[in-house]
Amino acid sequence: MTNSTEGAGKVTPLRKTQPCPECRRPSTRENYPFCSDRCRSLDLARWLNGSYAIPVADDESSAGGQGGGKNNAE
Repeated sequence: MTNSTEGAGKVTPLRKTQPCPECRRPSTRENYPFCSDRCRSLDLARWLNGSYAIPVADDESSAGGQGGGKNNAE
């Protein structure tokens, strides 16, 4: 007889639960990294209405002389 576990896939352990970024309750597997659909929806709404934004630095040296600066207008 062969071993019945031969050919079986590897079992991947579940990730450790993290606190929900909205309310700090333990996250659920279905809504990871959030604890509920409510917290997930609140976070999405903040992204969509612009509450979260990635800061952009207005630096002249970042233009790198690509012809888009004020000095090249003349």
